[in-house]
Amino acid sequence: MRRWSHPSSFFGDLRSRELNGFKVRKRPYLGDLSSEPSGLGTGVVAIEHDGVSTPPLAISFCKTSRNSHLLAVSDEDGYLSFYNTCQSLGSVASCWEKAVEARVCDWIAHNNAIFDVCWIKDDNHILTASGDQTIKIWNVEKRKCTGILVGHTGSVKSLCSHSSNPDLVVSGSRDGSFALWDLRCESSYKNTHGEICLGYTAVVKEAHTSIQGKRVRRGKAGSMSITSVLYLKDNVSLASAGAVDSVVKFWDTRNLKSPVTQACPYVEPSLEKERGLHGISCLSQDSNGVFVAASCMDNRIYLYDVLHLDKGPMKIFSGSKIESFFVKSAISPDGAYILGGSSDGNAYIWQVRKPEGLPVMLKGHEGEVTAVDWCSSEIGKIATTSDDFMVRVWNFKKGGCISSGSPKAVRKRVIAPNTEGRKLAMDEHLYSTEMADSLCASREVATNPHSPVQTKSLEFSTPESGKKTHFRSLLGEEEEMQKSPDAELSSPSSVLNPPPSLKRRTIRDYFIVAP
Repeated sequence: MRRWSHPSSFFGDLRSRELNGFKVRKRPYLGDLSSEPSGLGTGVVAIEHDGVSTPPLAISFCKTSRNSHLLAVSDEDGYLSFYNTCQSLGSVASCWEKAVEARVCDWIAHNNAIFDVCWIKDDNHILTASGDQTIKIWNVEKRKCTGILVGHTGSVKSLCSHSSNPDLVVSGSRDGSFALWDLRCESSYKNTHGEICLGYTAVVKEAHTSIQGKRVRRGKAGSMSITSVLYLKDNVSLASAGAVDSVVKFWDTRNLKSPVTQACPYVEPSLEKERGLHGISCLSQDSNGVFVAASCMDNRIYLYDVLHLDKGPMKIFSGSKIESFFVKSAISPDGAYILGGSSDGNAYIWQVRKPEGLPVMLKGHEGEVTAVDWCSSEIGKIATTSDDFMVRVWNFKKGGCISSGSPKAVRKRVIAPNTEGRKLAMDEHLYSTEMADSLCASREVATNPHSPVQTKSLEFSTPESGKKTHFRSLLGEEEEMQKSPDAELSSPSSVLNPPPSLKRRTIRDYFIVAP
């Protein structure tokens, strides 16, 4: 009789399940596509533990290509769960019966809700931010807590790791502060369970508070809450947003006394006062860090160019309803699309280059669509969560979508200035009138009568692993390519493309006026 050894690790368990009973595929298979209301490939996972359903709050695909099909899900009851999206996930009718089968493993990570998760260290570890005011570091393979980050006095709402140093982490809390952590620091002490506790290396309190001191609907704590934080790709800058207004603040981690600059939808502050104050539920950035997208409680998503923050948002996307701070959005890794949840029960996808166009509407959820995520290395795969206790995994490649290698896709090689530094030479799809030819044929999606705008169906693909898209806004107009070396060194583009043998510039250098 054929015998299988018992897996000794988390990823070993996953590989065993893939080989022992599941057919390994090069492309993810997500069940019966024709049975779903949107006509697109979807798989449905019911979030429940011991027969009790709970709302999912955060999701995140593994970032490494080897395990990109693995989806981490946190929920309101403090569970951290992992799902293998390569296998055939159930439909709505069968998702409750297949909930355990689809789940690789789960455990109680906190005795409170987990609002955010963040993969680090080649996805061997994951961070969990909880309403118990702590952040825990988990060894995923051993399923063991290796440390606790303590210091916040309110629920921890957001996490983000450094793009090149996974030991550096920034967190935002409902107490109105954001904190910086270095996981290499020595332990402050051990708690009663013998777990190592670490303190923050720096903290900024009351980072987003109302100047007028007015209270909003959720009281003082709600008005000062930090809702989202980002480590920018220049590796020394941070972005933060709060519940009090629509201002995004940018900070230099080497000097946190005051923000370097800020951005908001209204160039004139008086305009925002006239329209009322609206908090931000979520910040996201593309893989190059060129764009920052902010989901605002005025039912709009604002897209900023980090090198031209003083000009306000370069694009504005509307159509969804953002009626709670649980509704999130995410810009795709290549910066070509924005995926957003909505309080109307749908998810929406916008083309960045066509903000005035009708968004794609993804139907199927029966509650407010909250967290969303893009799979960074599997083409056309995204995930959405909802208050209906479901996680849906959508696959836009099913049905013969033309890949990025289509001969109809126009390509252009662009070399950024200061080529001796880090090169930003990338393949770019030129989204023009030929875009429809290089994408899948459109499918009709039933219009939701309760949706704020009409939508149209559009199939798309995300980039393959390691492939990045270059954006015209980074380089400016074509004449910038003709700049002299001196002009290039003084250009904001050197933030993401520093010249050799010179002091590295950051966004701070371009927004501080010399005295």
